[in-house]
Amino acid sequence: MASQESGSDLRLDNQLCFTLYTTSLLMTKFYKPLLQGLGLTYPQYLVLLALWQQDGQSAGAISRRLMTDTGSLTPVFKRLEADGLLRRVRSRRDERVVELFLTEQGWALQTRAQEIPDCVIMASGQPPEEVAELKARLEALRERLLESMP
Repeated sequence: MASQESGSDLRLDNQLCFTLYTTSLLMTKFYKPLLQGLGLTYPQYLVLLALWQQDGQSAGAISRRLMTDTGSLTPVFKRLEADGLLRRVRSRRDERVVELFLTEQGWALQTRAQEIPDCVIMASGQPPEEVAELKARLEALRERLLESMP
């Protein structure tokens, strides 16, 4: 039987992936009540964030930006459309491409969502500069991981 010490690299609590995974789960749980007040799920919020930044993006562009496949976001797009927050329009240049445009109601929701980032910073218990530094370090890690993938 191997000693526990020799397997310390495989201890769950020593894994960066586990820390990121559980932090991500908790972050999503933290957002849930904030977003319920807006009638949104977390994936819907991410789509709206992308459209508030640049309206009229294709479904594929948003999927790439959120690092997921279009198929998993299609139900999110459809629900946002059913809720009157966006319109899905076939591109005039290529009918295979679906472009997403915010409605007036979708734009109005942006004002109501303004307080959410501050709530996250406050809950972190860290000054905004430290949160920004952590975010930058995680983005650098994400980029290095993307570069390392086959």
